[in-house]
Amino acid sequence: MMLGIYIVPAGLACLLATACLWESVPPTPPSIGAAGSTSESFLHGLKLLIQNKAYVILAVCFGAGIGVFSSFSALLEQILCANGYSNEFSGLCGALFIVFGILGALLLGLYVDRTKHFTEATKIGLCLTSMTFVAFALVSQLQGQTFALAAICSLLGLFGFSVAPVVMELAVECSFPVGEGASAGLIFVLGQAEGVLIMLLLMALTVQRTGPSFSTCQQGEEPLDWTVSLLLLAGLCTLFTCVLVIFFNTPYRRLEAESGGSSSPTVCVRDPRDISPTQVPPLKTPGLTPPDEALKEDLGHASVSKGHSEWARL
Repeated sequence: MMLGIYIVPAGLACLLATACLWESVPPTPPSIGAAGSTSESFLHGLKLLIQNKAYVILAVCFGAGIGVFSSFSALLEQILCANGYSNEFSGLCGALFIVFGILGALLLGLYVDRTKHFTEATKIGLCLTSMTFVAFALVSQLQGQTFALAAICSLLGLFGFSVAPVVMELAVECSFPVGEGASAGLIFVLGQAEGVLIMLLLMALTVQRTGPSFSTCQQGEEPLDWTVSLLLLAGLCTLFTCVLVIFFNTPYRRLEAESGGSSSPTVCVRDPRDISPTQVPPLKTPGLTPPDEALKEDLGHASVSKGHSEWARL
């Protein structure tokens, strides 16, 4: 019942955002990419997205990532309290997760905006996230690892959250000229749906702890064994990351459209070495004879003198 209270408003909001029921655009497009972006009906845009192999791979894999992180955030307190960590420490780990995620998104966004390496940044970030999640699944089952868990949660936010805005840009690039609202909104809808499935699967795999209990959970809550669930969560994260790294590849269609449509005037500059010396007019100074004319006069005088000497000899 409580899960449905959160699912229904979230699903309705995502549906409205994806369907673009209310849309406002400026009278003049701010760029060539914006001018080429279609404002087609939702169903037609959805058909184009489904036929786009690269977008489907990105949407399914990153949607699973959204589901994994949603489950991690919702179950963090229950996972840690079962192994003797306080609620205050769980709240600290959640705060570090968010703060470092915002910092990572800022830094990675600046880097990608300058280099345009959307695909490389996404694949590297998800690989690092998967390795960090495996470390969390193992370390969270140990007692007294507060510093290690705090560092792992910080790295999860740094690697995982920072990829989210880059993936949204990458979704627009690989689905152009479909509208940005449809391509980005559909990923979040898939993420919420996959998050619900992952959450239900994790809850079904948890069992009551049979060994010695170090639980600090609230009274009335039985300590649960999250070992299998966490290993499954890390396995899903690694699986979808491998699928995206191996099979995802796309051209940057929006950037290509903007660079191909923009024309800059070409200025032809001639190399000074290609200019013949005869093309340079000689300098004319009053009272001075140009070098070429002086040379001609000297040759003429020499010819006349030679002629006179030969005539005298005869």
